[in-house]
Amino acid sequence: MSIKEIFSKLPFTKRHLYILAATVAILLLYHIISNVLAKPDIVKEVPYVRTVTVGKETVDNTSSYPGEVRGRYESDLAFQVAGKIISRSVNLGDTVKTGDILMQIDPKDIEQSFEASKAAVTAAEANYKLARDNASRYTALYNSGGVSKAMMEQYNTQMEAAASSLRQAQAQLITNSNQLSYTQLIADHDGVVANVSGEVGQVVAAGTPVVTVVQSGEQEIQIYVPENHLDKIYPQQSAKINFWALENVSADGYIREIAPMADSVTRTYKVRVAVPQMPAAVKLGMTAKVHLQNGTDSSILLPATAIYQTGGNPQVWLVTNNKVHTHEVSIGGYEGNNVRISDGLQQGDIVVVGGVNKLAEDQNVRLEAGVSQ
Repeated sequence: MSIKEIFSKLPFTKRHLYILAATVAILLLYHIISNVLAKPDIVKEVPYVRTVTVGKETVDNTSSYPGEVRGRYESDLAFQVAGKIISRSVNLGDTVKTGDILMQIDPKDIEQSFEASKAAVTAAEANYKLARDNASRYTALYNSGGVSKAMMEQYNTQMEAAASSLRQAQAQLITNSNQLSYTQLIADHDGVVANVSGEVGQVVAAGTPVVTVVQSGEQEIQIYVPENHLDKIYPQQSAKINFWALENVSADGYIREIAPMADSVTRTYKVRVAVPQMPAAVKLGMTAKVHLQNGTDSSILLPATAIYQTGGNPQVWLVTNNKVHTHEVSIGGYEGNNVRISDGLQQGDIVVVGGVNKLAEDQNVRLEAGVSQ
């Protein structure tokens, strides 16, 4: 018997079949709509947080200043007379010895003055010799009664005047001789040429620096400190120095000198940092970074982003057992982008420093550095 014959014998009417088909269609439609509208299961993700550990990763209580390697003693050499530079014997970076000629100016005019002084001395010597002989003769005549005392004193006075003129001419000769020697710029110490500002053909005035010589010996670091940092530095304060061009090379030093007046342009104070044991690889003019400890207080510096404040008291988020909770702290002041915590934290506390406004009490977190508590 076929299926058609079986269905034909069942007590179904067409109305029953329509009802059955409609019921199946409704069930299918309900199933589809339920799948579409059903809310998916939400997996709550544990967020990462950026933290610092008090006493280990908190902001270092130091200030850093860029500087330059300089010699402790630097001589800005200048001619003592004015003139035109006719020769230059040194270049930047040359090593010089005491007595080396560095530059020379045209000596022609001074040589003429020197020769004139020599002639004046010769004339003064002749006048003095004549006056001395006359005074001697008239003194003898006076002693024999041949001339009056007034006549003798007249010739003695002429001799004294001639002697004074001779001394004046000799002094002028010495002055002009010195002036002639000043036409040569001579190194007064062993050292290295750090700057050359005079060139051949340039006319310079007396006292205008043309060569800077750094004397051989102790080297220092020169830094400039803004006026609002003066209360943080003091003479003999220890310093740590790193060098930009020398990896893993550092040195220890101390503040030797603080300028009493600010620079008129930059409004900063020049500070000299002595380095007793300068590394051999360090050269003059190298760039250095000087790190100075800002006092001896035990307060903690944190990034300002760590502060979370919902009421009157500042708070921070501490991480314990991978959960965060708020903790009140006392603020002692601000330094740039950092805040000084004077009370409320202790060694080893893990403080959240990023995204503090997105956290909730006892929320599970993961540390960005992979440190768990």
